[in-house]
Amino acid sequence: MSNTIHSFTPIVNQDTTILILGTMPGKTSLEQQEYYAYKHNHFWRIIFTLFDAMPIAANFEDKIDLLQINKIGLWDVLQHCERSGSLDNQIKNQKENDFETLLKDHPSIKKIVFNGKESHRYFVKKFKQIKGITYYEMPSTSPANTMPFDKKLELWETFLS
Repeated sequence: MSNTIHSFTPIVNQDTTILILGTMPGKTSLEQQEYYAYKHNHFWRIIFTLFDAMPIAANFEDKIDLLQINKIGLWDVLQHCERSGSLDNQIKNQKENDFETLLKDHPSIKKIVFNGKESHRYFVKKFKQIKGITYYEMPSTSPANTMPFDKKLELWETFLS
């Protein structure tokens, strides 16, 4: 039995200036077909706090609306991989998404924000530094990263400046 999993399609539009990249959706996200669906992941709490929009919307479409109003898109570095469970350190036989086409089709993207070290590592291994785009490596919002929420929030805030 293969443990091959596939990422979602990118959530971007012509107004997107910031692209947040995870590595690959976790098990709960894949089951629910929603980015950052695991309730203990800090991603949505960070985003809704940064944009003074608490409480966190229950509806996924409302979450995406908040991102798009703020010109933020979402995707994952990997198109597919083999992995059991949700941890990035279990990934093998991975293939990266097509960032050349995405960035060509969305030239307004000027910042890429990596949700954790692994997404950054996989990205730069394949794509290096892309001219005209600033990279921000943020602490992972995963509960596997035990950094306190307030510290994660403080660091995540830096990509907005």
